[in-house]
Amino acid sequence: MSDPSEAPKKRVPTPVAVLGTGKVGRLVCQLLAASGDYAVTAVDFDPSHARAAVSGADGALLPGCRHSTADFGDRAALSVALAGQGYVVSCAPYHCNVRIAEVAREQGVNYLDLTEDVATTKAVMALAEGSDLAFIPQCGLAPGFVSIVANWLASQFEELESVKMRVGALPLYPHNRLKYNITWSTDGLINEYGNPCEAIVAGRKVSLPPLAGHEVFCIDGEDYEAFNTSGGLGTLADSWSGRVRNMDYKTIRYPGHRDIMALLMEDLKLNEDRDTLKRIFERALPHTHQDIVLVFVTATGWRNGVYSQEAYAKKIYHTERGGRHWGAIQITTASGVCAVLDLHASGQLPRSGFVRQEDLPYEHFIANRFGRAFA
Repeated sequence: MSDPSEAPKKRVPTPVAVLGTGKVGRLVCQLLAASGDYAVTAVDFDPSHARAAVSGADGALLPGCRHSTADFGDRAALSVALAGQGYVVSCAPYHCNVRIAEVAREQGVNYLDLTEDVATTKAVMALAEGSDLAFIPQCGLAPGFVSIVANWLASQFEELESVKMRVGALPLYPHNRLKYNITWSTDGLINEYGNPCEAIVAGRKVSLPPLAGHEVFCIDGEDYEAFNTSGGLGTLADSWSGRVRNMDYKTIRYPGHRDIMALLMEDLKLNEDRDTLKRIFERALPHTHQDIVLVFVTATGWRNGVYSQEAYAKKIYHTERGGRHWGAIQITTASGVCAVLDLHASGQLPRSGFVRQEDLPYEHFIANRFGRAFA
C-alpha cells in the first residue's frame, strides 16, 4: 500500500455517478469534482437538484461534470445511469440501495453507500460474494467514521473489555420541546429510532430495543443524553465478536428528547405508522444547517498489564466552503464517503469483495485529503 501522507498522483479522471443530490449528495458531488480526479455525474429524480449539485456558486457547470435524471425504482433507468461508470455513490434513501447495488454489479461498477440499515448491509454483503468489484456500504459518519475510530482504539489493547460509541448530529439553536431540528434524512432518522439495535453484551451478540439504554453525561459543560439506535455499530459486532465483552452504539441528543420520542413511537404506536410520523416531523420540525456533530468513543481494557482507557472526542461545526454554507452532518458524511472512495481508487483498500469500515486504517483515513475534515 502507498504512503497515506502522499497526495494521490494525478490520473485520468475516474467516472463517478452520485445517486441522490439532497443534503449530502450535493456536497459529495462538489468535493469530488473540486479534486480534479473525478468526472462526476449527478443523478436525481429532480433535474434541477441534479444540475445544482454539479454547478458552482455562479450557477455554471463544474468542469468535467454532467447531470441526469432517473427513477431509482426503475432498474432500466439505473442501468443507463451507471453505464460506463467506475463508481457509484448512493446517497439515495436506504430502501433504494439494494436495487442500486444489484444494478452496479450487473454494470461492473464499484459500489458505495451511506446506509445505516442493517438488512440493506447484509444484502450488499451477499452481492459482494464472488465479485471482482468492491462493495463498500456504511461510508458516512455512523456507521462509517465512528467505526474506523472505534476499531483503531480497540486495536490498541491486548485484552479488550468494552467499546462505547456515541455520536450525535444536533442543531445548535433548537427551539422546541424535542430540542431537535432536522439535519439529515427523515426516513433514516425514523429507521434508526425504530429498528432493533445490535450490540455485544457479556461477550454475546444481542439485539437491543431502540430508545432503551438511556444515559446522561456532560461534555465541555453541556449536558447530553444518549440511547440505543439502530445501525450505528455497522459490522463491528461481527468483526469483534469473541474479542470484546461489551460493545454498543448510542445516539446523542439534548436531554428530554428520548422521552418524547418514546411517547410518539411506543405509547402512541407511531413506529407502526411511520408515514404518519414522517409527516409530523416534516411539518413540525424545521430543517437547519446550523448544527454540530459530536463523536465520542471510548475503549477500555488491559494494556501492558494495566487496566486502561483510551478515548476519542471531536466536535465538528457547520461552516462555509467554496462560497456556500454546509451543515456539520453534510460535511462529516460527505467527507467520509469521499475519503473511502479516494482510498479505494488510489489502491489503499482491498480491490474487490465486501469492504468493512474497520478495514480502513485510521491513519490512512485521517491523512486523506477528504478525511482531513475530521483531523
